[in-house]
Amino acid sequence: MRFVSNLPHPVKVEEHVRVPMSDGVRLSARIWRPVSSDAHPVPAVLEAIPYRKRDLSSVRDSMHHPYIAGHGYACLRVDLRGTGDSEGVLRDEYLEREQQDAEEVLAWIADQPWCDGATGMMGISWGAFAALQTAARRPPGLKAVVLASFTDDRYDDDMHYMGGAMLTDNLAEAGTMFAYATCPPDPAVVGESWREMWHERLEGSAPWVVEWLRHQRRDAYWRHASLCEEYAALQVPVLASSGWADGYSNAVTRLLEHVDVPRKGLIGPWSHKFPHLGEPGPAIGYLQEVVRWWDHWLKGEENGVMDGPMLRSWMQESMPPSTSYEERPGRWVGEPGLPSPRVEPAVHPLFPHRVGRPGEAAPQGPGTDGPLTVRSPLSVGQFAGKWASYNAPPDLPYDQREEDGGSLVFDSDPLPERVEILGTPTVELEFTVDRPVAQVAARLSDVAPDGAATRITYGVLNLTHLAGGDPEPLEPGRRYRATVRLNGIAQAFPPGHRVRLSLSTSYWPLAWPPPEPVLLSVEPGASTLTLPVRPVGEPDEGISFEEPEAAAPAATTERAAPEQSWQVSRDLVDYRSALDIVKDSGTTHYEEIDLDVGRRAVERYDWVADDFGSVRGRSAWTMRFTRGDWDTRTETDTVLTCDEKQYHVHATLDAYEGGERVFSRNWKVSVDRDLT
Repeated sequence: MRFVSNLPHPVKVEEHVRVPMSDGVRLSARIWRPVSSDAHPVPAVLEAIPYRKRDLSSVRDSMHHPYIAGHGYACLRVDLRGTGDSEGVLRDEYLEREQQDAEEVLAWIADQPWCDGATGMMGISWGAFAALQTAARRPPGLKAVVLASFTDDRYDDDMHYMGGAMLTDNLAEAGTMFAYATCPPDPAVVGESWREMWHERLEGSAPWVVEWLRHQRRDAYWRHASLCEEYAALQVPVLASSGWADGYSNAVTRLLEHVDVPRKGLIGPWSHKFPHLGEPGPAIGYLQEVVRWWDHWLKGEENGVMDGPMLRSWMQESMPPSTSYEERPGRWVGEPGLPSPRVEPAVHPLFPHRVGRPGEAAPQGPGTDGPLTVRSPLSVGQFAGKWASYNAPPDLPYDQREEDGGSLVFDSDPLPERVEILGTPTVELEFTVDRPVAQVAARLSDVAPDGAATRITYGVLNLTHLAGGDPEPLEPGRRYRATVRLNGIAQAFPPGHRVRLSLSTSYWPLAWPPPEPVLLSVEPGASTLTLPVRPVGEPDEGISFEEPEAAAPAATTERAAPEQSWQVSRDLVDYRSALDIVKDSGTTHYEEIDLDVGRRAVERYDWVADDFGSVRGRSAWTMRFTRGDWDTRTETDTVLTCDEKQYHVHATLDAYEGGERVFSRNWKVSVDRDLT
C-alpha cells in the first residue's frame, strides 16, 4: 500500500456535523472537502454505516475519504441513527426509516453551499447495501453508486439464508449488531446527553436474530429493499466489486446481467474487504478506479472509464487447501457482457467422466442404474470455513477429504488438459428422501494427484424449496428433481487433477441442519453437473491495475494485543464436538481523540454425536470505551438452540459504567421452525 499525502486539493475536515431528519432525530456526519469548495462547489459522496466513524471505522475512513476529497469531492461518513454519535435507536437492518434517512441526508448535502448538487453513494457491505437500496428509490441528484461486497437479494443470497437453508451467520451477524447497536456515543462530541442517548439505545435494543427467525421464507420482510424484485428500479450507473472468497460474489454478475444502466464489475480473489485492502492478494489500486468513476459520472470527464470489458475477474490457479492465503496466483480476464459469450455450459452425468468435454453419454453397464444413498453425520461441515471469509482468523475451507467421508463423491478422470471455469456451476439432482424436511450441500473441489482436495465453491439447498414459491414438505419416497446453484467462481484446473462433486445431507456449522437426519437417494444416471467452461486460449485483453494507494491512516497505538483463533475439537468420551472462534481486536488507543477501545467476540458451535437436536450456536461480545474517568462496557450474549419443532433464543445484555452495572436485560424466545 502506498500512502499519498500530496493530493490535488488541500482538504478541510468537519468532525461532528448534525444533520436533521424530518422526525427530529439528528444524525452525526464527518465531512472531508476541498478547502476551495467554500468558493467553488463540488460533487459529494456519501457513505452511511453503523460502525462508528469516530473510532471503530476511523482508521479505514481516514484512508478513503480524505483521498477522494483530495481529488475534488466532498465526502461524508454518516453514522446511522442509533449508532456512533447519531441520535435514535437502530432496531434492525435496512428498514424503511433507514432509507428515508439516506434520502434526507442526500437532499441536505445537495443544499449545502459547498456542494454543486451532484451526489454519489459508496460503501462495502452495509454501506453498499445502503447505496444500492437508496439508489433504487431514485432520489434527486444521486448520479452514480460504487458498491463492494453487497447483495441484491436479501433472502436467498445474504448471510441469513442460502437456498432456503438457515446459515449460522444469521446468528453471528445478529450477535455483531447486538453489540454495535448498544454502544454509547462519545461524550466528547455529544456532550452531557451521552448517557440519555446510550440508555435509549439499551432500552430499545433486542437480539435481531429473533426477527430474522420469524421470516424463514421469502416474504415481504426480505423482498423489501431487495433489488432483484425490480431490477428496473436502478437507474444510475454502478461500479460493483467483490471477491471469490467473499459470500457476496454472486450479486456482481447478477447485477451486470439484469440491470440496464452503465455498469462495470470487478471480482478478485479477495475475502470480505475493499479491493485495495484485498486479502488474499493481489490487492489493486481500487481508489484510483473509484475516483475515475466519480470523475466521469459526477464531473462529466471523458476519461475512458467505461472502456474495456464489462466484467474483470481473477482467474485463480490451483492451490493446496489452506484456511488462509496471502496471495492467490492467477491472472485477470475480461468478459464483454453477461452472460458471457465466451463461456459455454458443459453438462456431465454424475458418473466418471472427463470434465470439460460436454455432451458425453453416461456409462452403461452393471452398477450404473441404481440409486446412491447418503445420510451425512453432523461432522460434515466442520472444515467448511466461514460463509463470508474475512481472512482473519483463518476461515477458509480446509482439506475436504474428511468431509468427503460422509458424502456422496463423484470424481472426474484425471484431466488430460487444463480446464478453466468462470460462472455458476449447477447440479441437477433426481432424488428421494425419507423425511419431510431435508437439505443438500453440493461442493466442487480441485483434487490434486496426491489426493488433497481444495474446495472451489459450494451451494446449499433446503429441498422443501423446490417449487420456487412457498416451501412445501417433501413426501418420503417420492422422486423429485432439484437444481442446486453453487456460488460463482473463476478457477483453473491443471492437467492431472480431478474435479470432484460432493453431496451431503448436512453442512453444519456453516448451515443449520434439518430437524432430523435424512437419507438422500440420488439417481446418478438422471443427475448432472454443469460447469461454465471458458476456453483456455481466449485472449485476456492485457488487464492491469495500478498499485494500491490511499491517504495515510489515522494514528493508533496497540494497548493490548489482539487474539484470533479457529479451533475444531472432538471429545471421544461424551462425543461432544465444537467449533470455537475467537475474534479479539485487543485494545486500541486512538491518538487523535485520546480514546481506548476494546472489542472481543467469541463464537461457539457445538453438538453431540449425530443428535440433530443437540446443535447449539453462541455469539458473545464485549465492547469497552475508556477515556480518563469515562469507562463504559457492554456485554451481549446470544445462544440459539433447537428441537424438532422450534428454535430457542436466549440472549442477555449488560451495560457497565465505571465498573458498575447500570443496565441488564434477558430474552427467552421460541420461534416455530418453518420447514427449515
